Amino acid sequence: RKQTQKHRRGRRHRFLRAAASSRRPDRSDTPMPSRSLRVAVIGAGAAGLVAARELRREGHAPVVFERTDGVGGTWVYEADADASASPEPLVTQRRSNLDASLRTNLPRECMGFLDFPFVAGPDGDTRRFPGHAEVLRYLQSFARRFDLDGLVRLETEVVRVSRETSGTSWRVRYSRKASGSEKRETDEEVFDAVVICNGHYSQPHFADVAGVDAWPGKQLHSTSYRVPEPFHGQVVVVIGCGPSGTDISRDIAGVAKEVHLASRWSLSATSEKLPGHANMWFHSEIDRAQEDGSVVFHDGSRVKADVIMHCTGYKYNFPFLTNDATVSVDDNCVDPLYKHVFPPQVAPRLSFIGLPLKDAVFWDMYPSED
Repeated sequence: RKQTQKHRRGRRHRFLRAAASSRRPDRSDTPMPSRSLRVAVIGAGAAGLVAARELRREGHAPVVFERTDGVGGTWVYEADADASASPEPLVTQRRSNLDASLRTNLPRECMGFLDFPFVAGPDGDTRRFPGHAEVLRYLQSFARRFDLDGLVRLETEVVRVSRETSGTSWRVRYSRKASGSEKRETDEEVFDAVVICNGHYSQPHFADVAGVDAWPGKQLHSTSYRVPEPFHGQVVVVIGCGPSGTDISRDIAGVAKEVHLASRWSLSATSEKLPGHANMWFHSEIDRAQEDGSVVFHDGSRVKADVIMHCTGYKYNFPFLTNDATVSVDDNCVDPLYKHVFPPQVAPRLSFIGLPLKDAVFWDMYPSED
């Protein structure tokens, strides 16, 4: 089956479907494996942290590689995105893609691990639908509670994963800052297995718009969006009516002159004003962009726009994998995989955690029994 390609964001969770924690507490009677394996875990977001906990609990020796300076993955907020400037070229990869006002779209009771409830702390965000900072605090607390920080190598980026000639182990090449220097050094280690938890919200997908190269306005992807103020008084065309598109459209509408939401899923043959909004319109998808600044929709309507905002999701990206991993990404689908996790030819020594996008909550996404 193909992974679902729909991108979730804005007032919602964005948990990675992953390995699993936490349907059962740590138990002294957990059976130990016949041989302890040394396992490389790529990524220290929700999936990587849970995978590391489960691997260690089963008697293995995980090493977690995280290219940034902290755990939390996509839930780490960076305020430095400049939405007032047109990226040249368009941004292709970011660490963070959270907007400032993002909240979960499910209550916290549904989003914690079963044996580590997502409860509000006295100094935290006590709302049932908390903001992104509260989710990050929860993941950091999870790492501390289960002593995972010591397993994580921060600011260490995996650049290549290749299978050894024996076929039962993997060589992992990584780069990191040299001690006392800003220069990076490269090293290699051999592991018995590799668990890939690098997420799928780092490489933006852009819509293919005819004529856009000659169009004089600014283009952005939702990954660069933080706050609405840079769009004050502008005419903004938002491509995509998923969670990102609808949330960002409403956010921008508070300051923009006009917001036009374009969707290939439009059921109307004509443009229509959105109820309750004086400056928002819903259109069919874009037909073309023109040199005079116009954006023309399939329904025949057109607007002169200042900005095109691509709320069009992300691509699966595993730049460190060599061909001997036996998987490929085609039409944003990772194949072949058994149950979206194991490549049949190399299972269980290579696995992918968190590929499906439709699941909702930590405890449902990360079952550890069986």
